Amino acid sequence: MRLNKYPGLCAACGIAVAIAAGRLIGLPGRWQTVCAGCTPTPPPRGDHPGWHVAPLASLDFETTGIDPATDRVLSYALLGDRGTDLCGLIDAGVEIPAASAAVHGLTAEALVGAPKPPEAIAGIVAWVQDLIDREIGLVVYNAAYDLTMLRAEAERWGVEQPDWNRLLVVDPFVIDWGIQRGELGPRRLTDVAAYYGVALDNAHDASADARAARDIADEIGMRHPAVAAGTLADLMIRQRSWFADRADDWNAYARRVGRTLDDPAGWPLAAVAAPAVMA
Repeated sequence: MRLNKYPGLCAACGIAVAIAAGRLIGLPGRWQTVCAGCTPTPPPRGDHPGWHVAPLASLDFETTGIDPATDRVLSYALLGDRGTDLCGLIDAGVEIPAASAAVHGLTAEALVGAPKPPEAIAGIVAWVQDLIDREIGLVVYNAAYDLTMLRAEAERWGVEQPDWNRLLVVDPFVIDWGIQRGELGPRRLTDVAAYYGVALDNAHDASADARAARDIADEIGMRHPAVAAGTLADLMIRQRSWFADRADDWNAYARRVGRTLDDPAGWPLAAVAAPAVMA
């Protein structure tokens, strides 16, 4: 939850809230301010079974932009379920927009000498396929972005795709929406990490983001027994439903204000234009 930019009254108790003295909650077009005393907090941790008790892997990318058809992966973090992590840079050989570099700090000069995309993407895909073969859950915050980017890069460079249909994804972004239904305001990785008390000291660093995403998944599992119940396959079904609900909710707002619509079926892979093949 983010600090309020404007003064107002607390939506819960009615007291006056000065600028930056409270938090924003609610949905797009229906934001509300709450005071510090009324700011929602997560439920306590519990000792119950669930998918969260098994080791999970985690993945995150930093890229040149947000369009899988044209943008490229520049750095990656692959945090393994066995304690072995693979992190690295990729020399994509393309110009990096200043706006993107300002977010993650990666420049073309800094990537000189890093592995080229065919080698790096092949290694990432092989790592994902190993998780699939071992039925290990992969945590990806906003999976529809990162996994769609990986699929596009594999297609671009002629790398054989992993068996996407068998991949078990744990997406804290989608699960959080399934729990909160958007009522807690903006829910970027930094917002949800703060809500669950997860450390994220270097946001937009792939390794830091991947670690925070996995820690959030663990916290969600420990604090929400109903969500933790069942297998990862069960969770996949629920996440698809939650993502579709979220898209429908967003689209109702987007139609009113002329924004881009989301595809309710676009998780964990979004339907996007095929990238130009480079291989």
